[in-house]
Formats: sequence, C-alpha cells, structure tokens
Amino acid sequence: MKKGFTIVEVSILFIIFLIVAFLVAPLSLDNTQQVKNTSRWRIVQDEFKNIAYSITTQMKENPKLTFNDTFEEILNSDVKKSIEPYKIVFMNGSIPDETYRFFDFKVTQSGAVVAYKLFQNNRTPIKGILMYDVNGKNKPNTWGKDVYGLNIYKDRFEPFGKTESIQIQKNDCSKNGTGLYCSNYYLTGGEF
Repeated sequence: MKKGFTIVEVSILFIIFLIVAFLVAPLSLDNTQQVKNTSRWRIVQDEFKNIAYSITTQMKENPKLTFNDTFEEILNSDVKKSIEPYKIVFMNGSIPDETYRFFDFKVTQSGAVVAYKLFQNNRTPIKGILMYDVNGKNKPNTWGKDVYGLNIYKDRFEPFGKTESIQIQKNDCSKNGTGLYCSNYYLTGGEF
C-alpha cells in the first residue's frame, strides 16, 4: 500500500496548477479593470446630469446665450489641458468612421479624456456627441472597455444605445460589435 505522493506526482500536479493559474489570471485581471472602468462611467453619468442642469439654468437666466457656447464654457471649466489625439478602436478591432472619430482631446481634472462634436443642424434633437475615456490615454482605448459615449441634447445627456433594446445593446457590446452601446448596457446591469 502506497503512503503519499512521489516527488514526480507532486511536480506534475504543481505544473498543472500553474498552467491553470496562467490561463485564468488574465481573465480575472481584465474583469477587474472592466469593473473599475464601469464604476468610473457610472460616476460620470451623475456629473453629466449636473452639467445638463447647469446649461439649462444658465440659458434660462440669460436667453441670449447659445447652447453651444454654454455647453463649451461649462465643460471646459473641468479641463486641465489639451492633448494630442490618439487611436481609439471599436470592440471588434475596426477603426471608427468619421462620426465616432474625435480630434480635439482634453484631459479633465480627474485624468479622464473627453472629446465632443457639436452639430450645426438644429433640425434634430441631438445637439452633438461626446466621447469619454475614463482612464485617460491608458490602454485599451476601446469603445465599451474604457471609452464610452453620450448623445448631447439641449436638456440632457444620454448614453449611446439608450433607445435600443437590451438585446441590441448586448449584441453590440461583444467582441463582434462596436462597443458603442456598452455606454448604456453596463449602466442597466449588462454583463461584461
């Protein structure tokens, strides 16, 4: 009758544990970073509710103010500096089209990066779009991972995908999608 394990058996078992650990560790680190980025994004939502309120209030107090000027003044009050544009990709690895490419990047007091486009067409309720990279220039610089977006309305900001069904948001928030709709999907309890 055998009493215990040989050194070879213990070594093989140890190697198997190491292989499993190396396979699982990157997944758990990625999920940990995703949870941090999503938590930052949730905090940002509250900040933008306050910004929308400030814009509405200032325009009521002074009807001569335009939305664009008021928006830029309030948003730029949180800007620390401008930085060179950097590459941001969709979750599926493709390069965004002109609509979701930004060129005027600004670092906020919290170290995030924000960029926006205001539209000149007043016939649509959307006044512009905003890109928010919660961890600044640090990688992965991917929509739905650390980059999120908002539609800018005259009286509110709405995350991309808010008007879409949960299933469409989930499909877009996958490695085959763009990641744009993760902006709302994660806020509603969607999984990574």
